[in-house]
Amino acid sequence: MITAGESHGPGLTCILEGLPAGVELDQALVNRDMARRQLGHGRGGRMKIERDSAVATGGVRHGRTLGGPVALWVENRDFANWEERMSPWPVDAPVEEVHLPRPGHADLAGVQKYGLSDVRDVLERASARETAARVAGGAICKAFLRALGVEVVSHVIRIGTVPAPEYGEPLELERFANVDESPVRCLDEAASRAMVEHIDLQRKANESLGGVFEVRVFGLVPGLGSHVSWEERLDGRLASAICSIQAVKGFELGDGFALAARPGSEAHDEIFHSPARGYYRETNRAGGVEGGMTDGETLIVRGAMKPLPTLTKPLRSVDIATLAPAEALRERTDSCTVPAAGVVAEAMVALVMATAYREKFGGDHLEDVRGALGSYRERIDWRGP
Repeated sequence: MITAGESHGPGLTCILEGLPAGVELDQALVNRDMARRQLGHGRGGRMKIERDSAVATGGVRHGRTLGGPVALWVENRDFANWEERMSPWPVDAPVEEVHLPRPGHADLAGVQKYGLSDVRDVLERASARETAARVAGGAICKAFLRALGVEVVSHVIRIGTVPAPEYGEPLELERFANVDESPVRCLDEAASRAMVEHIDLQRKANESLGGVFEVRVFGLVPGLGSHVSWEERLDGRLASAICSIQAVKGFELGDGFALAARPGSEAHDEIFHSPARGYYRETNRAGGVEGGMTDGETLIVRGAMKPLPTLTKPLRSVDIATLAPAEALRERTDSCTVPAAGVVAEAMVALVMATAYREKFGGDHLEDVRGALGSYRERIDWRGP
């Protein structure tokens, strides 16, 4: 998947390669994910302008993939307010440059790297607005995975200093049916209320907040990914995908960092077998990945997101034109986007898992993939979902 476009430009493009023909797509489901990315208490004024939807401009006919690249277009409605400043072509009127990089953003490193004088040439592409295109592509990947019996969901487990309770395992797919009804996409009502209060309190103090989201993938077969080379290891691919999301600073698989404090007997998932169930585990501390491959358990991935760097009370910075001390750029911003980041993470995990299925099972048409998957399940006598 590749994306193109700027935060306040005409729009965003996503091109997705490698899907088989015959995957049925539901435009309403794609646009539902686009709307879900805009959810969450703590969003700013931009979300009142944008009503994101994805328009398929290639690779899809009558609701089915054709086997070629899928192209998607997401309009930026806010471009109407930025048409002169963000025109792709020269304009007659002078456009004022931005010289105030924000600590914690790509601004300063970007202008240094590319030899630019205007911070806007960096911040527009570095903006998390780009994730709208990723979510559009991820929705297509989720449709492919769903056709193979795989579901991808997410929820928020911490905002700032407010954690969700430990839910215990297994946390079943059915628990996620109404997660988007929470204003912070948290499964626990009391924690959800506390998170909202925390966001409101910090917003009044001109602060932004980060947090932790969790993605779970149900219905995976064992053996996706590989142990034979570092670039094929699924855990590395997932870490790259999650950490590519703007403002994400940490990645965890399964019990992750907690495993470092446990003895080996309490860190691994013992293996059992029965005629009815085949191979199975009673725990899932590994988060569904062992040796760079899925092990048949639910995939559990977490990302830690830092507070957003655009603050209503700006931090100290330097004017890159004069080198004088100055306050960082202040633009319209959100105070918390952890709930939205979970939806973006769903898209990125779906992309990684869809790629893993394509690599293992091939096929020009969806039925080819299903046939190869069925043969594999039979060969390994897999009794899972």
